[in-house]
Amino acid sequence: MNQKDAAGRFPEPVKAAAGLKRKTTRLLLPALLLSVLSGCQKEAVPKSSAAVPTTPASSQAVVSKSDALLALSSYDNKYYNQYGTYGPSYKANYWFDIAKTKRMDFWTQAEAIETVIDAYNVNPTVDLKNKVQYLYHGMRDAYGLTWSNNEFNDDVIWGSIMCLRAYEIWNDGGMLTMARQNFDLVWARGWDTTLGGGLWWKTDKLSKNTCVNAPAVICAMKLYKATGDVSYRNKAKMIMDWMVPRFYVASTGEVKGAMNTSGQIYEGALLYTQGTFIGAANELRPYYTTPDYRAMGLKAMDYARNSLSKTPGGILQDEDGTLDTQGGKSIFARWACMFVKDTGTAANYGPWLDANATQAWSIRNSNGIMWNLWSIRTSDTENLNSWRTNGGVSMMLNLYRFR
Repeated sequence: MNQKDAAGRFPEPVKAAAGLKRKTTRLLLPALLLSVLSGCQKEAVPKSSAAVPTTPASSQAVVSKSDALLALSSYDNKYYNQYGTYGPSYKANYWFDIAKTKRMDFWTQAEAIETVIDAYNVNPTVDLKNKVQYLYHGMRDAYGLTWSNNEFNDDVIWGSIMCLRAYEIWNDGGMLTMARQNFDLVWARGWDTTLGGGLWWKTDKLSKNTCVNAPAVICAMKLYKATGDVSYRNKAKMIMDWMVPRFYVASTGEVKGAMNTSGQIYEGALLYTQGTFIGAANELRPYYTTPDYRAMGLKAMDYARNSLSKTPGGILQDEDGTLDTQGGKSIFARWACMFVKDTGTAANYGPWLDANATQAWSIRNSNGIMWNLWSIRTSDTENLNSWRTNGGVSMMLNLYRFR
């Protein structure tokens, strides 16, 4: 998920990165983020027009589940597209922007589908279940069954996680097969003993990044639970054993983002890489007593609350400078809220996550759309992209995993 130029190439100074995705030069973010700008990102975006500040979250009521479902409905009203039949069923996709210029790209499409899965997990209706299936069919329709032509290993892993989470709802063997064969593809081309192990971010093998390795742990553990094949759990443990001493800072909980071929770290923490590390720790936690993955997850949560927020314990930072980072809050919310539910730590982290969901909802525009700048009201006039406006929906929905 790092960023490339219009021709699909990485600018030479960026090369490979660790946490974000697709096609760009680094973002121009506040000083807090200057250290993270050389990892997995792929496209720079222009700055937003000025908008009116909104009321702080502290003065608002906590969002309700009905608000969260309304947020998804508002999002779908602008971006969801059911476009044809797929055998006896249907297929759908999310548009890239309100103007419907193209589909969302591969990995962000998968992540938007995961937001629908999140909605089903907290509100299991037939309509949401069907939307998951239609969107999965849309991915198959657009990209086929195997994704070897995608040079980004993290993209393939994100798509595989989506398939596994859809499988958990549908028990559809095709979803499981798609996830399994694409994870196996990444493992075969991405894992080697260079730098002691780890998965390469891209097929050019220029960096090993958290943005592929942490999600791969999640993916492998879900494959283990779906198939009973212990080799997947072993692979998850191998990845984490390699990643922790290289990217995880035990004293602070920060999760670094990327390592070049010389073994030098060149990207710091970002919301989506921090979040997927928390998710990886949570997946391994029930199966291993050492190392203490619960403690690692808690420390990583604390780092996000203290250092990836605009003020300690406050609203999550914007990360608005590239298309890939713009949706980082969506991914962080998912795995952080799952961790809170599974570890019973809502008393500790719940108020902070509540405040973020409430703040996101408070800045919605007249169409109920929330961009990722949670301190100012969302523009009513910009052609907003669907990844940039996914984070608030995810935060609101995933809150109801533990509330």
